[in-house]
Amino acid sequence: MVLIHSGSRGLGHQVCTDYVSVMNKSLAKFGITLPDRQLACGPIDSAEGKQYLAAMCAAANFAWANRQGILHFLRGAFRRVFGEARLDLIYDVCHNIAKRERYEIEGRKRDVLVHRKGATRAFPPGHREIPADYRAVGQPVFIPGSMGTASWVLAGSEGAVRETFGSVCHGAGRLMSRTAVRRGRNAREEQKKLEERGILVRSETKDGILEELPEAYKDVDEVIEVVHNAGLARKVARLRPMGVIKG
Repeated sequence: MVLIHSGSRGLGHQVCTDYVSVMNKSLAKFGITLPDRQLACGPIDSAEGKQYLAAMCAAANFAWANRQGILHFLRGAFRRVFGEARLDLIYDVCHNIAKRERYEIEGRKRDVLVHRKGATRAFPPGHREIPADYRAVGQPVFIPGSMGTASWVLAGSEGAVRETFGSVCHGAGRLMSRTAVRRGRNAREEQKKLEERGILVRSETKDGILEELPEAYKDVDEVIEVVHNAGLARKVARLRPMGVIKG
């Protein structure tokens, strides 16, 4: 299995930066006060809200196209090495995106905008928004690990709709910042440690290796146990890394 974990790159970050600024400048107009400017928000039917959604959709479309392009060249590479190798797309999903969805809130059905940052959908079996091929088993959920730890495939469960607006985490979560994990470490030595464990790593930059070292993250297997036992999503497959390419 090959996991492609890439999106809109700098474009998505720029959209976020731009509209945090736009919304913060509009808070007084909307009569909103916030404890933290990073919670910047506004009415989604306002001019600012509509502009943000349009920009977000453009970044998401870029991300879809980006992953399709990577898959295209990946298929070519596999054919050159393995001959008639066939790579089928299992599933593709965005995890930094806002979606219009319907939930029961305080006893009545309401249409809401669910904004998943660092989270991903985990709809249960039978949910109308799951593609037909997966509707009977539940939403495919990908939890990518670090270069040196497992990644997981889960399937969404009913508990996620009751507890978390149909969402689970997208990754184990960081224990160390990118700056902290780089401090005092040598990229070649870290790369050799991974190779000794049977994991080949190729990266454009030294920082690409150092910033994503396994010790920078929580234990992904422990995180998955929590998600599984909480009834948010159920375990399907544990994937062990063999080769990692960092852009």
